[in-house]
Amino acid sequence: MEDREKGQVKYRQGDTVTLEVVRVSEFGVFLDAGTGNSDDDILLHRQQQNKPLQIGDKVTVWLYLDPRKRLTASTKLPNLKEGQLGYAKVLSVTKHGGFVDIGAERGVFLPYSEMRGHVSPDQMVWIKLYRDKSGRQAVTMRVEDDILAISKPAQDVKVGDMVEGTIYNILPEGFFIITRKRFIGFLHRSEAGPDRLDFGQMISARVTHIREDGRLNLSMRAQKDNALVPDGEKILAVLEGRGGKMPYGDGTSPQIIKMKFGLSKAAFKRALGHLMKEGKVRQEEGWTFMVADG
Repeated sequence: MEDREKGQVKYRQGDTVTLEVVRVSEFGVFLDAGTGNSDDDILLHRQQQNKPLQIGDKVTVWLYLDPRKRLTASTKLPNLKEGQLGYAKVLSVTKHGGFVDIGAERGVFLPYSEMRGHVSPDQMVWIKLYRDKSGRQAVTMRVEDDILAISKPAQDVKVGDMVEGTIYNILPEGFFIITRKRFIGFLHRSEAGPDRLDFGQMISARVTHIREDGRLNLSMRAQKDNALVPDGEKILAVLEGRGGKMPYGDGTSPQIIKMKFGLSKAAFKRALGHLMKEGKVRQEEGWTFMVADG
């Protein structure tokens, strides 16, 4: 504790520091705050010690504010340092933001402005630990640039393999995934299946393409042959709802097909061709009709 200035606060909430025990009381020990004023000594409660301590001992602690806004110490240390990424659980959510578990004695604040998507308690999310303008420790879910920085090109992966990963960014076009091996994958919305996906969610998806930069294109849809039946059922359901005929066929735009059937143009054409081959539907002048005996 060299170069101290008397009365100057040396440590802040969120700091992980090694401090010396200067006083012992019946409810804990007091640690030297480095201000030269014993009134600033920091309490480490007996219940928050991982072993008995005596005057002169040095102990590594995490500092937080108690309900009276006083610096308090705990030997339960965070598993993140400032600037680091983590995959952590949301503890609670309020109208101002939430609190996220980083392994320390208290949850760390996730401001509402730093949230992505719909955040709820117990949700696992990607976060980065930082200091806000007031000096308070906080976390953000805006981690896409940081995840790109730690990612690496895919290796020992081939088309058709299944990979597991978590969603770290969502765009109108689809979902960005980082896998367990730090490969980056992209899941287009047309390949995501019917279930709602959100930030932090872990998914299992099939590799459909490996790009030159080592990133992966992914799909959660059944492979083509297996998808024919459920895709065909979607088409038949629309036909039945329209009295057996619809103004959609091979020439319909991909945008309309996606809106009406939730399918890509290629998937629609495969399923429609399969239904025609089975004699269940026919096409005429841009319209598709259900065959009565199909």
